[in-house]
Amino acid sequence: MKIDGCVAIVTGGNRGIGEGFVQELLQQGARRVYVAARSLADAQTAAAADPARLVGIALDVTREEQVAEAARTCSDVDLLINNAGAFVNVTLIGAPDLSALREEIETNYIGLVSMCRAFAPVLKRNGGGAIANVLSAGGIVAVPNMGGYSPSKFAARAASDCLRAELAPQGTQVTALIVGSVDTRMAAHVTGIVKSSPRAIARAGLQAVKNGLNEQDTDPHAMEVRAFLARDPYNLARLMARGVAPRPTE
Repeated sequence: MKIDGCVAIVTGGNRGIGEGFVQELLQQGARRVYVAARSLADAQTAAAADPARLVGIALDVTREEQVAEAARTCSDVDLLINNAGAFVNVTLIGAPDLSALREEIETNYIGLVSMCRAFAPVLKRNGGGAIANVLSAGGIVAVPNMGGYSPSKFAARAASDCLRAELAPQGTQVTALIVGSVDTRMAAHVTGIVKSSPRAIARAGLQAVKNGLNEQDTDPHAMEVRAFLARDPYNLARLMARGVAPRPTE
């Protein structure tokens, strides 16, 4: 997959990691980038940074009619970046009801699959292209204090494997990006861990797409989690629940 000259859509592209992807795509020569956000005003504000190449669209990935409309409108896309995510920051038992769990599952898992289903025919018509799913270190180790977020990312990782197999015959590659600690609003509550910049995550993610990788750890924290998981999975979950960054040397 070549980034130079590609046409991409980035969900949740108005801030955080999504904004980092938009910036990196422009830097690496993307011909057009659709910046998708729940609010059209937010999407258009983000797109104003480069009106010649950025197009803002309203898109809530949990609403099937909006996903279908995006696929019709963005018919020239050959790179789908599934970045939109939800983290409500309540636990499974401690939450007052199931609304937070439903939001996280609907956004992080079902929304991701919905986007892949809608854009698969678009990618096929445009030569196959690629999908990058922005996942989490919480999708390779279950973190008790993440509530529905960690389970939703486990599901999204499994879906990435299934989608990869289904879409291989049409020449569409699917890359799962395992993201650790990032300096974003979603991770503002996390302390005591060195956070990577959104641009650094995006740069690593696009490199994985260019290299045709199935799965890639995008930052030092994700790599540390992966290494610690191989050694001591039980204590890893315990440390992450306490907000402690595991390191391979510990």
